[in-house]
Amino acid sequence: MHDDRKLVEARLERVLRERVRPAVHPATTPLSVEIWSTDGEPVPVAEGLVAPTRPIAPGTPWGTPWGTSWFKVTGTVPAEWAGRTVEAVLDLGFTPRTPGFQCEGLVHLPDGTPVKGLHPRNAYVRVGAPVAGGERVHWRIEAASNPDLEADGVPFRPTPMGDRATAGDAPQYVLGEMRLAVFDETVWNLVMDLEVLGELMAELPVDGARRWEILRAVGRALDAIDLQDVNGTARAARGELAGVLATPAAATAHRVSAVGHAHIDSAWLWPLRETVRKVARTASNMTALLDEEPDFVFAMSQAQQYAWLKEHRPEVYARVKKAVADGRFVPAGGMWVESDTNMPGSEAMARQFVHGKRFFLEEFGVESDEAWLPDTFGFAAGLPQIIKAAGSRRLLTQKISWSRTNDFPHHTFSWEGIDGTRVFTHFPPVDSYNCEMTGRQIAHAARNFKEKGVATRSLAPTGYGDGGGGTTREMVAKAARMRDLEGAATVEWETPADFFAKAEAEYPDPPVWVGELYLELHRATLTSQARTKRGNRRGESLLTEAELWAATAAARTGFRYPYEELDRIWKTVLLHQFHDILPGSSIAWVHREARATYARLAEELEAIITGAQRALVGEGTRELVFNPAPHARGGVPAGGAAPFDGQGDKAVPTPRDGGGYVLDNGLLRIEIDGRGLVVSAYDRIAGREAIAPGQAANLLQLHPDFPNQWDAWDVDAFYRNAGRDLTDVAALSVAGGAVRVERAFGASRVVQLLSVPISAKRLDIDTEVDWHETEKFLKLAFPLDVKADRYASETQFGHVYRPTHQNTSWEWAKFEACNHRFVHVDEPGWGAAVVNDATYGHGVTRTVRGDGGTTTTVRASLLRAPRYPDPETDQGTHRFWHALVPGATVGDAVREGHRANLPERRVTGGAAEVAPLVTVDNDAVVVSAVKLADDRGGDLVVRVYEAHGGRARATLRADGFDTARAVLTDLLERPDTDAEPPARADGGLVLALRPFQMVTLRLPRV
Repeated sequence: MHDDRKLVEARLERVLRERVRPAVHPATTPLSVEIWSTDGEPVPVAEGLVAPTRPIAPGTPWGTPWGTSWFKVTGTVPAEWAGRTVEAVLDLGFTPRTPGFQCEGLVHLPDGTPVKGLHPRNAYVRVGAPVAGGERVHWRIEAASNPDLEADGVPFRPTPMGDRATAGDAPQYVLGEMRLAVFDETVWNLVMDLEVLGELMAELPVDGARRWEILRAVGRALDAIDLQDVNGTARAARGELAGVLATPAAATAHRVSAVGHAHIDSAWLWPLRETVRKVARTASNMTALLDEEPDFVFAMSQAQQYAWLKEHRPEVYARVKKAVADGRFVPAGGMWVESDTNMPGSEAMARQFVHGKRFFLEEFGVESDEAWLPDTFGFAAGLPQIIKAAGSRRLLTQKISWSRTNDFPHHTFSWEGIDGTRVFTHFPPVDSYNCEMTGRQIAHAARNFKEKGVATRSLAPTGYGDGGGGTTREMVAKAARMRDLEGAATVEWETPADFFAKAEAEYPDPPVWVGELYLELHRATLTSQARTKRGNRRGESLLTEAELWAATAAARTGFRYPYEELDRIWKTVLLHQFHDILPGSSIAWVHREARATYARLAEELEAIITGAQRALVGEGTRELVFNPAPHARGGVPAGGAAPFDGQGDKAVPTPRDGGGYVLDNGLLRIEIDGRGLVVSAYDRIAGREAIAPGQAANLLQLHPDFPNQWDAWDVDAFYRNAGRDLTDVAALSVAGGAVRVERAFGASRVVQLLSVPISAKRLDIDTEVDWHETEKFLKLAFPLDVKADRYASETQFGHVYRPTHQNTSWEWAKFEACNHRFVHVDEPGWGAAVVNDATYGHGVTRTVRGDGGTTTTVRASLLRAPRYPDPETDQGTHRFWHALVPGATVGDAVREGHRANLPERRVTGGAAEVAPLVTVDNDAVVVSAVKLADDRGGDLVVRVYEAHGGRARATLRADGFDTARAVLTDLLERPDTDAEPPARADGGLVLALRPFQMVTLRLPRV
């Protein structure tokens, strides 16, 4: 037989495009359309419904950037359409781009009842099936003219459209046709049949019989279609396809659990306020689709998005609540938002689950068993313990498929964190969290699945996401055809819980991956938008402090514990940890608002802290120092206050031979040369030099930074091939006990203050940068005379080790990684730490010198200057604080990291001291939270973890609380019935902790 395969495939493509798809709506009639627009913030629905409108015709431009227009759409169903299925097709001016990145709408009835959302792949509203004829239709559409930041088809091009302040007022869209139309269900089903078979056929081997069976059936169906009467011949064409559609799948076919999904970025190429509306549009669509499709199941994560619905669109929320109660709209994941997991601190990461799971429990009576993070940019090694401590035990992610260097070896596996906790993890082989249920995607999932032979099933999050939209009726129809179809994986709609239960049952002993799930992409998100990152770090620290002092004051003085304020502030900080806000990859509008929000929250938290401390010290003139850090310092106990002992003094700079200055406190001798560089950091106690021979620390380095794509997200390895050391000094002087260094480069200026505390083995570096570069990367380097094969980097509830060498492509790929408060390098007997107060990105490299020694260089990432999606990223003034701690152990690094981020406070009052509410007698056991229980019962909640990476015993005491009745709890402060109760001795609790183990204790009042 002749090979006419390409002929039939080309015929199928054209007939579908030009004849069959247009015949889905064989008859149409125009609707009348009127418009009212506002360029400001969206108005309430009630106001939009009654706003005065004017007529608008198809082809008319509308919609200023970020504006809102209300369309009034009216018409009458023709009498001759009686008995037919009729729907409206409402084109706001959609472009071929995918949903979520252009104009969108929410259709309302005249009384304000939401009907469904509109986007380019879901632009219909059903009128009746069948209609009687003569019905009047009347809708009001709230339409958002959100600009398409890639409307010209060129990705990552700098644009002013990311902020209303710079976007201008030119109309963004041209109104399309708005028409009533007859819906021919037979033709629509023929489209679905042909698309599924055509997509499947293209994935099958050419030398296999099944491909040719489908090809011949498609050819017969095309022969059966009268191109001048598609509607009259569609049923016959479907008959030609019935046989190949009815052939069942092989028993060994891969099994796909489809989950309706609309991963909605809580902010990205749109501001937070627009996400509120995106969620309402998507939830309206999905509840409507659930009513139409009995097998369909939809999952939505992010408690914040449900909370927005509850606050702003209660009528949509009511529909969601009913669907949740029916078990078909699934609150997934149990986090407040789908956050970044690299940069949030220990407590913040825990509170993502606390607030998310509690919302789902209180609102729906549902507790998610899985963490749901399909789009997060890599996963910190401390996360498994947090997931388990929140009462969950599973994780779903997809983003690891984006890695550019190494192919991750598993799709279903057990992920082990730094403390030994394991969670069952699935990574969908469909390689998309926006699956459209195409034959190509389902075939790819089956081929790509790495557990063949030992497991059979994977999950496919199905629906338009990022900008929202969700699953469409077409996706549901395609899934139905692939439920049991030869040549395809079998597809069934299932909840995440059902999928995980089946996956675990068939694969009870999966392979184990130990340590972080590092994404080999998007590494620059650890640096972009430095002010957002500083706001996050400061917010986390202030919340820790506010809880500590408020709990102490409440227990001691009757101070009103600010439950409502802390709950609201925590949720706001957690929202801004969303994986396109904290990582710095959102538009200018988002980060402008974030800066203002962080400043407002800091003022509120400072007021709480001040009020609590005033309540504790009373009136008087005695100066006390409050120490919020988990370690004693300067004679002040951790979590307490004592008289100031003068420990804030600094070593006095003296002139250095050859130029520059010397800082010497008897513990550490720092030499700063005439260039303002640290050429010696001599540990007098150990008799050891920290700086590598012939090199200098405190070295600012400037690199070109123009990644191949994803400007705000990526820094590519080739950035290291070029760059320069900033060694020219504009001024070098002494200022207030510090050496002041001033530099100028390009259009920017740097001022640094270098000082050594009088009684600490630490060099403090306070850096102010007035940054006006473009597409540049600024680093701060510390070349250390240390032979370290690995280094420690702080993460949630501990630290993770990474190699300094590049033996394999896995190690090479980690040229930029995340740390929280410290990076520590050591060799047996001696180490050094680089501590920070607000930076995350860093790199560590090693070289062997001519003298045979090894130089290990720690480089902190300070600033970038990408131009997309915010063309003004980080322009302006920034402050950074770093410290070099020669001779540091890991324990020293932990202590100094907390000291830097939880600085002491001086308060005047009448008290002689403030004793700590909680004490722990082992510095390896760090207190991460002291607070009153969220249920407002008055109990004290204390969270501790082992921070040094070894086993630790410690006795914990709590003043005014009953240790005899203390219980171990999960993160939600519920008793942990599986945990061994802590031993008691001498009025305290004896804790025996594994390396990096975190525990939460609840103690009733005495």
